[in-house]
Amino acid sequence: MSQNRRDFLRTAGAVGAGMAIGAQPARAWDAPIASTRKVEKAAAPMRILIMGGTGFIGPHMVNYAIERGHEVTIFTRGNRPAPHPDAEHLIGDRNNDHSALEGREWDVCLDNNCQNYLWAETSTNLLKDVVEHYTFVSSISVYTAQSMGWGNQDRVLWEPEITPDSERYTPEAGWSHGDEAPYGLMKALSEDIVHEAFPGNACIIRPGLIVGPGDRTDRWSYWPVRIAEGGEVLAPGNPDHANQIIDQRDLTEWIVRVAEDRVTGNHNGTGPYGRMSMAQMLYGIRGATTAETTFTWVPEDFLQAQELRPWADLPSWIPGELLMFVDISSAVEAGLTFRSLATTTEDLLEWYHARPEEEKANPRAGMSREREAEVLAAWHRSRG
Repeated sequence: MSQNRRDFLRTAGAVGAGMAIGAQPARAWDAPIASTRKVEKAAAPMRILIMGGTGFIGPHMVNYAIERGHEVTIFTRGNRPAPHPDAEHLIGDRNNDHSALEGREWDVCLDNNCQNYLWAETSTNLLKDVVEHYTFVSSISVYTAQSMGWGNQDRVLWEPEITPDSERYTPEAGWSHGDEAPYGLMKALSEDIVHEAFPGNACIIRPGLIVGPGDRTDRWSYWPVRIAEGGEVLAPGNPDHANQIIDQRDLTEWIVRVAEDRVTGNHNGTGPYGRMSMAQMLYGIRGATTAETTFTWVPEDFLQAQELRPWADLPSWIPGELLMFVDISSAVEAGLTFRSLATTTEDLLEWYHARPEEEKANPRAGMSREREAEVLAAWHRSRG
């Protein structure tokens, strides 16, 4: 049985969705890991409006912008407190209550939590005459490129085929304005709305898989946590398959600098600088731990026969997926930089160990240790 990218995304969540979790009360372990980087002041302070600011990528964005010397306002439903005491917190709802934004002006808007193209339509209509520059956080899930799916053990991407100009989702026949839109289409429609409202003054950022401290989806955290436990680790498929991730702090700091520099156009926001294979990622994670870990690489056809699910049982992995290796050259040219994989791993593990035991016992992605052991045992038996 073959599966295409839509099948994967329908069952496991969009590749570049970031964090699709409803707002929850703040808890002590939600506090982001402090950055060890020295933050320089921006050349010119700005008034920044951040749509969101209290979820996964928001807090570090807020804190970094304030450290850069900017005046920051966040707009949320008020289910969590502002992540910094100096941030102005406006309460409203992107569905039906924008009154707190009326009569105000800002230099730039950073829209990082849009989950409905109608939200983008409302906010841009409201802000297009009172904001100079609009940065919209989209997703690489806007691209229509089909997954290579199962059976691609030997089909490896050595050069990216997806650029910022690649084909995006468009409405199918019969769709009309006001209808619901799947995630990729929703983001693509929102991008168009932003460009139309801010011609020549809009920047679209399309992240890949966003990782690092604060990520409660476990879509990448599974690997550092599992590898740090040591022992035999099941590694999926061809070690040469490409993989891309971005630390949420690298992404959010860059977004602030994008606004400072008034960068425009469309950019894929993932990393690292060069091509990273699945093997490089897993061995790199191991190098940041002290665990005695070995990897057993199990072929894709065997994993499929065992009914393991890419992106779910085996997080941050879809065999031969075009969206796991996209062109980021324009983002790098626009100033995107990257922490080391070791730093992301170490900080993630520090954050993870502060999580409540109940959450650690019930991860949202990844297979159980028992299931991993079963599959490994079956693989070894098959080898005689």
